[in-house]
Amino acid sequence: MASALYQFIEQVSRDKGIDPQVVVSAVEDAIVVATRKHYKSNENLQAELDKESGAITAWAVKSVVPSEDDIEDPNVQISLDEAREIDESAEVGGEIRLYKQTDVLGRIAAQLAKQVIFQKVREAERDTVFNEYSGRVGEIMNATVKRIEGPDVILDIGKTEARMPRKEQSRLEQFAVGERIRVVLARVEKASKGPAVVVSRAAPELVSSLFQSEVPEIYDGTVVIRAIAREAGERTKIAVMSKDKDVDCVGACVGMKGMRVQSIIRELRGEKIDIIEYHEDPVTFAEKALQPAKVSRVSVVDASDKHLEVVVDDTQLSLAIGKKGQNVRLAAKLLGWKIDIKSEEEKRQEVEQQMSALVTQTSTPLESVPGLGEGLVEKLNAAGVTTVESLADMTPEQLEEIPGIGPKTIEKISLAVNEYFSSLEAGEGVALSEDAIPETQPEGETPAEAAAEAGVEAAVEEASSEYQEAAETGQALEASGIAGVENAPNADVAEVHVHGEEPPAGDDEMSTPEEGTPGVEEQK
Repeated sequence: MASALYQFIEQVSRDKGIDPQVVVSAVEDAIVVATRKHYKSNENLQAELDKESGAITAWAVKSVVPSEDDIEDPNVQISLDEAREIDESAEVGGEIRLYKQTDVLGRIAAQLAKQVIFQKVREAERDTVFNEYSGRVGEIMNATVKRIEGPDVILDIGKTEARMPRKEQSRLEQFAVGERIRVVLARVEKASKGPAVVVSRAAPELVSSLFQSEVPEIYDGTVVIRAIAREAGERTKIAVMSKDKDVDCVGACVGMKGMRVQSIIRELRGEKIDIIEYHEDPVTFAEKALQPAKVSRVSVVDASDKHLEVVVDDTQLSLAIGKKGQNVRLAAKLLGWKIDIKSEEEKRQEVEQQMSALVTQTSTPLESVPGLGEGLVEKLNAAGVTTVESLADMTPEQLEEIPGIGPKTIEKISLAVNEYFSSLEAGEGVALSEDAIPETQPEGETPAEAAAEAGVEAAVEEASSEYQEAAETGQALEASGIAGVENAPNADVAEVHVHGEEPPAGDDEMSTPEEGTPGVEEQK
């Protein structure tokens, strides 16, 4: 029959959940420490607890050497003569026990032994807790709120206490002492004061475990959870897929009349849950992940960098982005892709900017216009007008705002630009068809004169009155505003000068039409 001491050791072992032999070893180590303290000895001491009688024996172990001259350390060695006084069967090279009295250890030694026992038991308890819970990370468990320590919640999970830091709590939850909740084991950390068991109600694994416990199809593997993105207390997006084509993965998670998902929502204190069907195609998956917003189109920007661009209707933009960007942020986490979300209007403006950039890259510098002087080009460049295309788009009012440019200069700019575009469309010269040349020419008129007159007469008559008014008010006409100018050769532009007010001579900033332009001299 076991002694009363050993029965007490077994009881302590059951309460602490540790092996009884661990407690026995702790008692024996405590006796060794107390004996060493009492005898002030550095000998190799050992102790043993008799389970039947409860007696504790302590002794020093020494090696037997031939003589005292061979003793190097008296704490661990003894001569043969001294050894045989204790045990006649002692031999050189053997070991001998020198027993110590333990009933004379005293109060101080006993207190020291008690501390050693408690320390050893605590260490054994910590190791037991660590070994048990380290293999259960990610497991959902029931816990009871034991106390509140600042922002942290201390929970009783059975054999030990667990800590739930503020960052592992849902932002909308408040806990009361004695309340029973379900948590997921986040991690187990080794610390000087023992293993720190950290639990969480903010981890995505909690949602996964809840679905596994509430949805039989997930528990048996028919429906698989492929990804979860969560912002605790606000919203969770969960992507599921079915291994059986006859099983609706989303419907299985929702349940009849939403009973399954509503049970999980109640456990999460009203947190919103979006259940999405998983797709291997990132484009289709992105359309599903951005629900409840309706997506117009999705395009892959860079597959290697996992970058998507999503375009939605202007009315759907705020819904797709979500409150403080929550919807698109969770969708990006769910996919594992970067998502740029834009409205139709933003995309249209972006395309226009890209087209403008392309046009700018192929634009013509002002120096290409023969009719613009160097001084005028410098003034236009200083105002940010560097291309012929941008100059042609400007109104007379915009040109007049540029320092050093007045109504007369604006008129000359208009004529020079019109002449430049006309020369481009006319193939840098007059290329009239034979049909445009009259069969008979007036006496003394050259073929070139006849061609110019035939091609321009109608346009000049139509535009003369309009141009006269613009010249008097200091406003220049754009090329598109003069009938027939866009398709007219240089001779036509020169013809306009005849019907308009004669441009003043001596302006250094403008060059006159090139000499020899067909039809110019004849019209003068």
